[in-house]
Order: sequence, then C-alpha cells, then structure tokens
Amino acid sequence: MALSDARATAKPRYERQLPEQRRQELIDATIECLKRDGHEGLSMRAIATQAGVSLGLINHHFPNKDDLVAAAYRHFNSQLVDGLKAAVHKAPSFPRARMRAFLKASFSRPNLDPETLAVWVVFWGMYRHSPMIQGVHRESYQGYVQLLRDMLTELVAGADAGAPPVDLRLAAIGLTALLDGLWLEWCLQPGTFRPAEAIALCEAWVDNLVRRADVAALE
Repeated sequence: MALSDARATAKPRYERQLPEQRRQELIDATIECLKRDGHEGLSMRAIATQAGVSLGLINHHFPNKDDLVAAAYRHFNSQLVDGLKAAVHKAPSFPRARMRAFLKASFSRPNLDPETLAVWVVFWGMYRHSPMIQGVHRESYQGYVQLLRDMLTELVAGADAGAPPVDLRLAAIGLTALLDGLWLEWCLQPGTFRPAEAIALCEAWVDNLVRRADVAALE
C-alpha cells in the first residue's frame, strides 16, 4: 500500500463530534463513575478520565458540576422509565396485564442492580442543596406518577362514566410510595423478601383499589 493510501485510510486520532454527542458522552461517563465509585465518582477529574477528555472540555459543555449531574439525573431516570414503558408496551393490551408488566419490570434488572441504588443515593444526597437537582426530581416524579395514574385510570375506567370513584391522583402517589419503599428495602436487605413477593404486594394493593372503585360506583 502506498504511503498516501495508508494516510487516507488511517483513522484520525481526534474525531470531531457534534455538541449533543459530546454532552451525551459526558453524561454517560458521569453515570458510570457514580455506579463504580458512588459519591467519590462526582470528581470532575474522574469523569474527565472516564470520558477520555480534558476538564476544559467538560466546562465547555457544562458550566458547573450541578449542571452535569442534573443532566445525568434526567438521563438516568429517563432510561429506567423508558424500560418500564417498553415492558408495558409489550404486554397484552388489557389493563391488568399492562399493570402487571409494569410491576414486574419495576422489580427486575436494571432496577435491582446494586449500581442503580448507588447512583440514586448520590442524586438524593444532592437534592437538599441543589435547585437544579430539585427541578429535575419534580419533573421526573410528576412524569412517573402520571404514568401510574394513566394505568390506574384504565383499571377503573369501567366503574363510572363520569367522575372517577376514587382519587386517582392520590392513588398514583400512594402506589409510587409503595413501589419506592419496597424497592429501597429490597436493595438494602435483599433477603427480607423476594421480588415476586413485592410484586404480589403491589398487585394486592391495586386489586383493593379496584374493588373500592367498584363499590363506590354502585353506591
């Protein structure tokens, strides 16, 4: 091969990337650092090393650490919620099957991976002092509750054609709390109960809600 041909086919040492691609790489690197090292992974130097870039490049895309971590929070949460939505989408198209698929996915990987808890602990630890983290949390929490509220609405839709017989907003908040509590307890002490038992507890809670809605509709 001629020298000119070799130069033409050689991969350049530096490949220019679009800003959004570079931002995503930095977000991914941040999440990997948090999975591996927990709060210690918040070091901008560690993130730069993970991404294979300079500190200056991080500062070019994210003005400060809070901005980068908030972006990582939003992306990490979106990935998990998208996984739940995908499970629901694959389920048979009737309400109980969709809810069961959601609950099963909630107590499956990657939600039950130890690294997932490590990332959440860092985000929660920053919540009190970071308005940006607070904003992302409000946004993600509202979206999650709305997703559950929509599925609960499907379950009780036949009970009353007018106003719902139960407060579905509060029901969605209650089911969210139950899911979060069981998930956190399992992550901290996996031997306390099996994921299948957590799913059964949540299904019993949902069944009771539907029964209450049926009774209220008849009154």
